[in-house]
Amino acid sequence: MVWLPTRCIALLFCCFSSVERPSVSNRNQKAELVVNASGGRQIPETFFGIFFEEINHAGAGGLWAELVSNRGFEAVRQNKSLNIHPWSLIGDESSIIVSTDRSSCFKRNKIALRMEVLCDGDTCPVGRVGVYNPGFWGMDIKQGKIYKIVFYLRSLTSVNISVSLTSSDGLRTLANTNLIASAGDVSNWTKMETLLEAEETNPNARLQLKTSKKGVMWIDQVSAIPLDTYKSHGFRNDLSEMIANLKPRFLRFPGGNFVGGDLLRNAFRWKDTVGPWEERPGHFNDAWNYWTDDGLGYFEFLQLSEDLGALPIWVFNNGMSNLGREKASNVSLFVQEALEGIEFAIGDPSSKWGSVRAAMRHPKPFDLRYVAVGNEECYSMEKNAYKENYPKFYDMIKRYYPNIKVISNCDESVDQLDHPTDLYDFHIYTNASDLFSKAHHFDHTSRSGPKVFVSEYAVSGKDGGTGSLLAALGEAGFLVGLERNSDVVAMVCYAPLFVNVHDRSWNPDAIVFNSNQAYGTPSYWLQHFFTDTSGAMLLNTTLLTNSSTPILASAIAQWNSNDNMCFLKVKVFPSCS
Repeated sequence: MVWLPTRCIALLFCCFSSVERPSVSNRNQKAELVVNASGGRQIPETFFGIFFEEINHAGAGGLWAELVSNRGFEAVRQNKSLNIHPWSLIGDESSIIVSTDRSSCFKRNKIALRMEVLCDGDTCPVGRVGVYNPGFWGMDIKQGKIYKIVFYLRSLTSVNISVSLTSSDGLRTLANTNLIASAGDVSNWTKMETLLEAEETNPNARLQLKTSKKGVMWIDQVSAIPLDTYKSHGFRNDLSEMIANLKPRFLRFPGGNFVGGDLLRNAFRWKDTVGPWEERPGHFNDAWNYWTDDGLGYFEFLQLSEDLGALPIWVFNNGMSNLGREKASNVSLFVQEALEGIEFAIGDPSSKWGSVRAAMRHPKPFDLRYVAVGNEECYSMEKNAYKENYPKFYDMIKRYYPNIKVISNCDESVDQLDHPTDLYDFHIYTNASDLFSKAHHFDHTSRSGPKVFVSEYAVSGKDGGTGSLLAALGEAGFLVGLERNSDVVAMVCYAPLFVNVHDRSWNPDAIVFNSNQAYGTPSYWLQHFFTDTSGAMLLNTTLLTNSSTPILASAIAQWNSNDNMCFLKVKVFPSCS
């Protein structure tokens, strides 16, 4: 039964059926949902959002549209040994020798590729030798699409370089051009740049740089990126549109364990990820065991938030590595780094770091309102160390930026929190039945004090698999409970957001992709039922049932400003146990 106010004329009813086929004994069970649409409580405008972490190659080889993997030849393994993978030779050791040396022309990058060509002209195998890059498990090249190719070159002699996009075996050319670099001082680097229009489609292509001129040359910072990216800001279109369709009100970034690193030297440091892409040194993502060039850096995350119409939530390193394995000897340096990061985002263009943002063609400040002090350190054995560090960040941020809301990752109840915070973080990964039951987790939470930020949740393990209806059903019940407790739960987002099929470090995930395709798991589509929750009116409901199966339901009302009409959305979910 639904009572509608005068202008509330539309009803949308959404329901998941039971995962298992109902037995004869429960077919006569009935349920009646009474919705009082005459009044209610408004859900926070910021309620529903997304969380991006560099995990499962979500950004490098995913959301970030750069096609070249290890573009600066800077990639290192865990033991710091150089690793030019996935670059490979075209030719053999009798015609070409490839190595790396510390001759890069960029201040924050040291390594360049040294290529010594031993053959000349017709003596070279198939006419030319060089190197190729297959990208992240194949480059997706589409007919008619234009790709911007950039690389830096130096040589004592003039060089003719063939730049091409080809099939994975190099036998079929999709696009090609020849570039000539004049002879010059060996210390001078030349920026080589060209546009290639693909004549064929191939989702498993590669980029080739070849020559037939005998001599020595150095190559550095190679990039291949389609001109057509999401809002022209470098993001892959299909993946960006999938997250835009969730209508997120906020974007939490960049992690996750990616923030702290297993070793502190491998933590995400925002200053290394801004400015010209050629100058970014990249770093080893030891939390998830792969190299990232940091093309998708702090600035790009802020830009993506703006493009999505979402508020950025910046999670910064607090001087501790993952799970408290390592602590900085001087925390004040990390405090200063956090303050400067805020200045970069919202500072006046005349300020030190605001001017760096302005130089990146964004003089207008970003709408940064929330920052989080680390990720999960308070869950570790080093909880006391986190609590010792935390006030140093909180006090200084409130001193210089009193309007910025600070998030602690201690998920203790409000009554147990022993430090000031605007919100506190809550993470949960569990089986479907348990998460469904957690719909009541915040029923008795104190209604005064800091609000809850449920920044990571998902059904995991056997129930989650690589994405399942059972997982989505468990998550649905949990989200209904968060809606009903939205007076104390301010924000919620699922994790992880993306997984590349070639690097499943964590399962399940919301969006699965490869170089040219993507699909949403049931957990992704479940989130669509909640896209209109933010800012809506939560209505009072009463569920009358003789069913032995727990059922959760909610109803929201939302005004459509275009036609000034009110819509009701009712969600009903049976237990997955």
